[in-house]
Amino acid sequence: MPESLLDTRVPAVLLRMDRNPFHHGTLGAVRSLGRAGIDVHVVADTTGSPVGGSRFVRQLHPPPPPGAALTDIAATLLRVAARVERPAVLIPMDDAGAVAVGRLREELAPAYLLPQQPGTVPERVADKAELAGLCAAADVPHPLTLIPDSAAQAATAAWRLGLPVVAKWSRPWLLPSGSGLRSTAVVRSTQEARDLYLRTDEAGSRLLLQAFLPAGQDRDWFFHGYADRSGTLGGGGTGRKLCAWPRGAGLTAVGEWTENARVRTLAERLTGELGYRGILDLDFRRCGATGDYHLLDFNPRPGAQFRLFADAAGLDVVRAQHLDLTHRPLPAGVPCPGRAFVVENYAPLAALRPAPRGRELAWHAGDDTAPGRAMWGLWGAHVARRLLGRLRRSDAAGPAGARPRVVRQAPAPPLSLTGLTEPSAGAAVPGEPTDDEKASSC
Repeated sequence: MPESLLDTRVPAVLLRMDRNPFHHGTLGAVRSLGRAGIDVHVVADTTGSPVGGSRFVRQLHPPPPPGAALTDIAATLLRVAARVERPAVLIPMDDAGAVAVGRLREELAPAYLLPQQPGTVPERVADKAELAGLCAAADVPHPLTLIPDSAAQAATAAWRLGLPVVAKWSRPWLLPSGSGLRSTAVVRSTQEARDLYLRTDEAGSRLLLQAFLPAGQDRDWFFHGYADRSGTLGGGGTGRKLCAWPRGAGLTAVGEWTENARVRTLAERLTGELGYRGILDLDFRRCGATGDYHLLDFNPRPGAQFRLFADAAGLDVVRAQHLDLTHRPLPAGVPCPGRAFVVENYAPLAALRPAPRGRELAWHAGDDTAPGRAMWGLWGAHVARRLLGRLRRSDAAGPAGARPRVVRQAPAPPLSLTGLTEPSAGAAVPGEPTDDEKASSC
């Protein structure tokens, strides 16, 4: 996209509350805006992260402390605004940041350019329990969800839904670090459901139980977009997950831009009903029995693989937000079906294969090489730490404490326009969460 299409006088501020050092979506936003001539400020903890090495970062700013109150978050963002010295486009990169910015909209509006929508909307869609009701009101398929009020009800709900079931905490951004609690887990017994409910106070939000939708060929889809001031969706598209890490659940290791009118229609219906404005990332799973596409998650911020949908005009969701909030028209780009996105540390073989329809790598870029080089060094150290930790736990447990490892067969890979399908492209790092621990409503 030519620089002249964006107002380069208006900087961008990216906010990330999550401490994940390997969040490639943040790097994607830095590069997308920086390449267009925008000054990019990053409010995040980049310790041990490749993001801080990008040549497109104008300035790094310390984030609010973990568990910060809204007043602390507002103070941090207003200090950054004072240093930037002119109104900037503010883009939260995780759910916690999106919820906080939504609540603080009136306080932040003089210093930042923000989408025009009620501040409660990001919080409602990010809340897994609220989302079930929103889908029902908009006639968008969603896995059957029950919200127990006691440990006994949790056990009964799991039995009624039919084991296994998916357990979620409704507001996962509130989970305390170091608790061992996962935002999503597969529950395989009524006792597990009961035990998980008993940790509700520790989790900080409600437990909900959902019907389990099995993984399978061609079942995982996503939609990314930007809803402009008129509610029109642009800057994104529909894609399918060809390879996940961990396998069968988790994040997109290999994704492909694939047109899907049914998924797009559902996205347009829900955002229209909500009057949603801003960037969104929706995750769907197709039910093998009915063929319906069930909405699993509504993330009110850019998805980590949003750069998959950079179209022929160079438009993506973060550029769309910058254009819209600076009152500039969005170019009529041409979709690029078959384009691929690969996260190299999770799918290294897929990153090496030919991609005739185009491909973007999460970390490596010819015009910004430092993050890619840093990623491999940091990732190697990360893997070594996990291996060492696992060995120590194994030694401490001894033979009596050993747990059997369950290995599930992967489904046959779907046909791909890119030839990048790779069910075992990214070998799981020893000691990382299992598929069940990181399952996403599946």
